[in-house]
Amino acid sequence: MKAVVFREGAQWAVEEVPRPTPQEGQVLLEVIRTGVCGTDEHLLHGGFIAKLPLIPGHEILGRVAEHGPGVTSPPIGTVVAVDNTIHCGHCEPCLTGRALFCENFVSLGCNDAGGFAEYVAVQAAKTIDVAGMDVTTAGLAEPTACAVHGADVLALRPGSDVLVFGAGPTGLILAQLLRASGAARVVVAAPTASKLELARRLGIDETVQIDRRDPDAAEDALRALAPKGFDAVVEATGSTAVFELAVRLTATGGTVLVYGLAGEDATAKVFPYEIFARELTIKGSFAQAYAVQRAVAILRSGAIRTEGIVTDIVGFDDFGRGLVNLHDSSQIKTVFEPTRRAS
Repeated sequence: MKAVVFREGAQWAVEEVPRPTPQEGQVLLEVIRTGVCGTDEHLLHGGFIAKLPLIPGHEILGRVAEHGPGVTSPPIGTVVAVDNTIHCGHCEPCLTGRALFCENFVSLGCNDAGGFAEYVAVQAAKTIDVAGMDVTTAGLAEPTACAVHGADVLALRPGSDVLVFGAGPTGLILAQLLRASGAARVVVAAPTASKLELARRLGIDETVQIDRRDPDAAEDALRALAPKGFDAVVEATGSTAVFELAVRLTATGGTVLVYGLAGEDATAKVFPYEIFARELTIKGSFAQAYAVQRAVAILRSGAIRTEGIVTDIVGFDDFGRGLVNLHDSSQIKTVFEPTRRAS
């Protein structure tokens, strides 16, 4: 079968590789589409939890093509979203209810074969039936699951005033989720006017345009909206400068959620005395665990809208454009479809 393969030295190519055979407890999926994520670029450069060579692609939507031994469900032909995480169940984190930090953590598309391919083998128990759902909406199940986990970590109090930095796909999804989870107001701050316009169409209360090269320049405008600060501030860009601004704009007693993926060696300047004196809480949200089923339920409910989030579709022939799009401010979400041919 064809697959995109990442190799050492930030090299990638479309290669012919063996089609996987589903093992006990697995199903073979014919890939329908897989989302292209900023994490994929980190993986290409050997960051995050990359295990190279790698078939990347962790936001997988597929159709059941074959059952492995002992598997009878879901039926052949079922369209499913995939929970790409696998936990061993017997290490110390797993046994103490912290499976996301499993010492033997496997993430399809990150350190095991993923969905930038014609077929992928997955655990049958980690599939969620999305019958009847629009393919664009169902294909956003995994990033929505990450947003669900982020909301779990944040533990937002009803009636909170919330600021979200970032209007990428997960920023837009998380902002909507927090609005639906009881926030009194959600403000989204981002550099791109078209993305902020989409945020407003998706029901976000207020938007503020910031300069990605000088985010501090927007501080006065954001303070005008919340003179005493926001109860919760979400940093969904991966920018250390934005993180520093997020801390300053958090109300006394409030919470900062670090949701964006910064470089592993990135540093930020934070004053411990400010954290101490204002009793600020800083939390991190890493991936997701056991949240895809809830994500599908939320997407089915319509509480999170997805129209306008997917802005480009690529196939094997033009996969490189998907990576380039990660740096194109006019693009929000690119998805890969193995059957698509370049025009």
